[in-house]
Amino acid sequence: MSITYKDAPGVQGMRVAGRLASEVLDYLTPHIKPGITTKDIDRLAAECMKIQGTISATLGYQPSGYPPYPASLCTSVNHVVCHGIPNDKALKKGDIVNVDVTVINDGWYGDTSRMFMVGEVSIAAKRLCAVTYDAMWQGIMRVKPGVRLGDIGFAIQKFAESNGFSVVREFCGHGIGRNFHEDPQVLHYGKPGTLEELKPGMTFTIEPMINAGRRDVKEFGNDGWTIVTKDHSLSAQWEHTVLVTESGYEVLTLSAGSPPPPPFVNA
Repeated sequence: MSITYKDAPGVQGMRVAGRLASEVLDYLTPHIKPGITTKDIDRLAAECMKIQGTISATLGYQPSGYPPYPASLCTSVNHVVCHGIPNDKALKKGDIVNVDVTVINDGWYGDTSRMFMVGEVSIAAKRLCAVTYDAMWQGIMRVKPGVRLGDIGFAIQKFAESNGFSVVREFCGHGIGRNFHEDPQVLHYGKPGTLEELKPGMTFTIEPMINAGRRDVKEFGNDGWTIVTKDHSLSAQWEHTVLVTESGYEVLTLSAGSPPPPPFVNA
């Protein structure tokens, strides 16, 4: 698969899909508190998508070598790095959870995720979530024509590691459009001046997975999907879908409830 460049109607299709994905997270936000199960979160998301007229991209998704994914979104709690499958276990005060939503609208895919803190969480967990959010934006703010993907990965890695955290290497961002996963791969580590050059019309996700401990991960259990930290340390992730414009970037997965960019972005 090669990189796809979106024309004006394609960009508009991606804008709408991105906003709708983000609005699912807005809809879920007031419900994510101690006592709710991740299966409840999944059910609420499915209800929201039905109201929107969107389809979940994850439900039944089956890349080669994987079983079909059984839910409308991914919920990754505490030391789960990514692809956590919703279950009947209630979230408790102090948990952190990443909720990752991808919707399909008119054939276009919108992909975004946020961290949620369940009740009062530890200072360490709060800091991990905040630094991971800032790391994503360190990558986003470098997006413009002529920049290379290695520049984005380097900015994220340098920021995360300078704050004492580690960057997961096995999973990365990806091109997105009329397919869930397109070229290019968007690594969250790397060397400046390397990998593909950014050009207007490219759309891709930036979604760093940052660990409080070591960067090593492993599969958990035998569900074929859930990935956890090897050392059982906390992990956090945020994700936006981004468009390369003629002069910079546009974040496509914004909605009324999106957290604002960090102050350094506008500075």
